[in-house]
Amino acid sequence: MTASSGSAGWYLRRLTRMGPQEIAGRVGDTVRRRRWRSAPPECPAVTGARFTAVLPEGAVDAVSPDAAKLLLAAADRLMYGRAEYFGVLRDDLSEPDWWYDPKTGRRAADGYAFDVPYRDENTVGDIKQIWELSRHQHLTQLAAAYALTGNERYAERVAEHLSSWWETNPPLRGVHWVSGIELGIRLLSWVWVRRLLDGWQGAATLFEDNPTAVQQIWYHQRWLAAFPSRGSSANNHVIAEAAGQFAAACAFDWFDSSARWRDDALRSLERHLRSNTFPSGLNRELATEYHGLVLELGLAALAEADAAGVPVPATVRRVLLRMTDALAAVVDNRLRPPRQGDADDGHGLVLDGAGCDRWASLLATGDAVFGRLDWWPEVTGADVRTPLLAALIKPAQAAASRPATRPAHFADAGLTILRGPGEIWCRCDGGPHGFLSIAAHAHADALSVEVRHDGVDVLADPGTYCYHGQPAWRQYFRSTLGHNTLRLGGADQSVSGGPFLWTRQARTRVLTADPTGVPVARWCAEHDGYRPAVHRRRVELAATSRELTIFDEVRGTGGEVTLAFHLGPEIAADLVGGRAQLTWIKDGEGRSAVLDLPEQLAWRAHRGESEPSPSSSSRGYPMLGWYSAGFGRKEPTTTLVGTGDTNGVAAAGEFTTVLRFQG
Repeated sequence: MTASSGSAGWYLRRLTRMGPQEIAGRVGDTVRRRRWRSAPPECPAVTGARFTAVLPEGAVDAVSPDAAKLLLAAADRLMYGRAEYFGVLRDDLSEPDWWYDPKTGRRAADGYAFDVPYRDENTVGDIKQIWELSRHQHLTQLAAAYALTGNERYAERVAEHLSSWWETNPPLRGVHWVSGIELGIRLLSWVWVRRLLDGWQGAATLFEDNPTAVQQIWYHQRWLAAFPSRGSSANNHVIAEAAGQFAAACAFDWFDSSARWRDDALRSLERHLRSNTFPSGLNRELATEYHGLVLELGLAALAEADAAGVPVPATVRRVLLRMTDALAAVVDNRLRPPRQGDADDGHGLVLDGAGCDRWASLLATGDAVFGRLDWWPEVTGADVRTPLLAALIKPAQAAASRPATRPAHFADAGLTILRGPGEIWCRCDGGPHGFLSIAAHAHADALSVEVRHDGVDVLADPGTYCYHGQPAWRQYFRSTLGHNTLRLGGADQSVSGGPFLWTRQARTRVLTADPTGVPVARWCAEHDGYRPAVHRRRVELAATSRELTIFDEVRGTGGEVTLAFHLGPEIAADLVGGRAQLTWIKDGEGRSAVLDLPEQLAWRAHRGESEPSPSSSSRGYPMLGWYSAGFGRKEPTTTLVGTGDTNGVAAAGEFTTVLRFQG
């Protein structure tokens, strides 16, 4: 186990991952924070402010009745003070306490923002629980409900919450002035709240004619201009900061600094969209939910640019187009993308109710903005966000070539999708460990596979579950043992230095990628995370026999081998010796498969264990058999773990696993 972030050891390890320019920038940030404590910047006086970034006439009329129904159901629950955040049901949101964590019952203390120990759950509570409500995405839902219905009770509740938040969270006070991504997303929410409330008689009084609101909007932008995410932290956070700052500078262009903030934010957004995205269109963090977050933020920023008549570099549209095509390429037949890397259920812009499919919504927006290709999967259902964004984004050629057929191998990202009959879908991971020097949202999952049948997780990626406050769970869910791959010598392939830090990263290379091979699709890759030993894995999917075969080979120095296969929560498993009979129900019909496991290893099934026995081979992790469908939620599932060693094994230590789908 590693020390949690915030310890002296963590700070030292974190420092070693920074370059001179980043260190200098962070030193400047520290000096500025100290100066602001005694001499905070002053918001300039503003007169004659007006909001003109409204929706075009008739835009709301394009929202489908089904999408409106889902949104209004969520809005009505919010009117009763009810919502769910990260698995915690809340009924206290009629008059929320903005610093309260319902999970631990703790409340963050008041004080100068940069003194708040927000990573310390024992002091502050679960920071994700506290921050999420203050992204004000529940207010964009309520404001959208007002725009659809004209019912002023939704608008009045928005006004009550904003007034309460602004009073409770004056500039630079408390936990909500600590993290730039939170300020950026909050600004984007405020832009859309004001836009959606435009028909309400109290909208101007709440925003542009309200000195408190004007001060908050100015301070959020001044903060973001002063403290951007830097260097090794310039991942999805910096894109959220830039998108929020750009949106606010376009829509709330009331300040002398607005044009400069807008231009600086656009330059940052363009640069970091490119740097965060592979040429193939996949996000470089190799964490699928962050692909979705960045795409949402980019599309929202593009909408603000077109609404304000601000030209954007052609590269912005090209990157967003490539990201959209890449998403369309990797989803399974139920429009579910890979469950790769970290996932915290973060959204850029929320205008829909619970039950709206995030990925279908993004593909629908991509269709409306860029146009779908013939090979794209069909998107069913409807959402609120797509017609509203499409009403603002002007049609324009992205001047980029698009794939004529559905890509299945993304060489730069090391991601390969094998597809077979009966809607068999298999993701093979042979890509970089993560993005930038700290690879913050990576997992130790090199050469892992993820297998689905008609959208059901059969061999599942267990997910993420948590970030702060539960270090043992955090470490387990991103460990090698927590993925469908091989562990050698009881160690992870990559070395963790903290919950968002890797100090040594396995290097992976793909040797073969033939995802369209007939009659057998093939993939092969290897990594050096156990150097001097090398783990090589081959995967073959035979279309005619509906058989997936995995060959694991350890070359070089051997030792203790642990091979794990995590089953999805819908899968029942009967393990006898080295064979597991798998059964599940899909659309009312029974389905089954047989998993033949390497006979050289001793196999055990684990389910929902938090204190397994010493013989469970979970060395270093007191848990096995868990699946996290979303952040803050986990449920028992079955994990099959085989243990043994490479001594005396034929073919330099080769282990063969065969998954046969039967029905």
